[in-house]
Amino acid sequence: MGRPAVDLTVTAEDRRQLESIARSQSLPAALSRRAQMILRLIDGETNSAVARRYRVSRPTVSLWRRRFAEHGVAGLHNVLKPVRPHSTGEDEVTRLINTAVSRKPSGKTHWSRRSLAQQTGLSKSTVHRHLTLFGLQPHRTKRFKMSNDPFFIEKVRDIVGLYLNPPDDALMLCVGEKSQCPALERTQPVLPMGLGYVEGITHD
Repeated sequence: MGRPAVDLTVTAEDRRQLESIARSQSLPAALSRRAQMILRLIDGETNSAVARRYRVSRPTVSLWRRRFAEHGVAGLHNVLKPVRPHSTGEDEVTRLINTAVSRKPSGKTHWSRRSLAQQTGLSKSTVHRHLTLFGLQPHRTKRFKMSNDPFFIEKVRDIVGLYLNPPDDALMLCVGEKSQCPALERTQPVLPMGLGYVEGITHD
C-alpha cells in the first residue's frame, strides 16, 4: 500500500495566495499549475483524479501535496540546488584580467580563450566565465572615425541609394581607397580593450 495522503489545512490567506498564483499570467507556468493542483486537492479531489486532470504522475501530486503541507505556499517553489563555490582565487582572476587588457600574446594580435588559459594556468571554461563576467571581448575590434567631409551625409545617401534603387542598363563600379596590404599604422592611437568595451581602431 502507498503512503496515506497528507492532510491539507489552509487558512483564508493561503487560499487567497494560491488562487492568485493559479490565475497569474506572469509567474512560471509550472508554479501556477502546482497551485491549481493544490486547490483541487483542498476541494476534495483525490491524488489520482488530480494526476489524471493535469497529466502528471501520482508521485508528483503527492510530492507537491507534501511540500505544501510542510512549507505552505513557499513549498511550491523550486528548491535551489547547492552550487559548488568557485575555486578560482581573487589573485588568479586579477592576473587573468590584467593579462587580457594590458598585454598581447607573443606572435599574435589578440588573446583567445585557449591562449589565455595556457598563459594563466586556468581552464578554458574559467577564462570564458570571467571574460564574460567582466565584459571583455579580446577577439573583437571595432572601427571608429568620423569623416570631416562637409558633404559626407549627402554622399552616403547617394551611394546607399544606388544599392537600394540601381538604375536600369547601367554599370556601377566600386573602388576601394586602400590596397590589399593591411593597415599596420593607424591615423589615431588604438583604443585598448577595457571592461565592457572592445578594442577600437581607426579605419584608415
